[in-house]
Amino acid sequence: MSDLEDISRHFHEKLWSLQQILDLSVVELPQNKMKRLGQELCGLEGLLEELERCVDEQKQQLKNLKEVRDVYQQALQDVQHMKNNMPPHIPRKKTVVNGNEAGKDSVDSQPAPVENLKKSSRNVIKEMGFITTPEFEGIPQYMKGRVSYEQLNAAVSSLNAAATAKYKIFHQPVKSLSNHARKLHQRFKDQETKESKGTLCFVRTVEAPEQGQQL
Repeated sequence: MSDLEDISRHFHEKLWSLQQILDLSVVELPQNKMKRLGQELCGLEGLLEELERCVDEQKQQLKNLKEVRDVYQQALQDVQHMKNNMPPHIPRKKTVVNGNEAGKDSVDSQPAPVENLKKSSRNVIKEMGFITTPEFEGIPQYMKGRVSYEQLNAAVSSLNAAATAKYKIFHQPVKSLSNHARKLHQRFKDQETKESKGTLCFVRTVEAPEQGQQL
């Protein structure tokens, strides 16, 4: 801005000087005065060109600032729109209104009763893990000749399926079972021992193919 003010002040000084010279134009001027008038006119032309260049630069800067302002205003509108139209599935920060709300949250966040955890743990059927290749390689050679790796894991899969089918019936209420399922339920109950009751899943070897057919 100071550059424009300096140019403007200098421009007005030149105009004032030219005005004085023109006022004296009615009088025949010496040659040196006419030469000075020509120099002043050339200088004034250069100042006008410089002034136009400065004005053009200021216009471009103003245009750039307006574009930046428009970008920020659009971004602000977009953010406000997202804030007002937040999808319901995105979790929001909870604000505690009073002590009652905080107490309610603390009560809701308490862990489930131990009895429910014990009950759910009893319903979990523990499956046998499959034989891995390193485990199979560790079997003595004379035993590996009797059964293959695939046959071993097929037997494990059969035992797991039998245990799942057996304890699916065993964990259901007796009243909801059919007559055939009730007989199986009673048989399974009679087969339990003190060691397996409530903690272990057990399947007899004869039950594996039998459970696959009946269940």
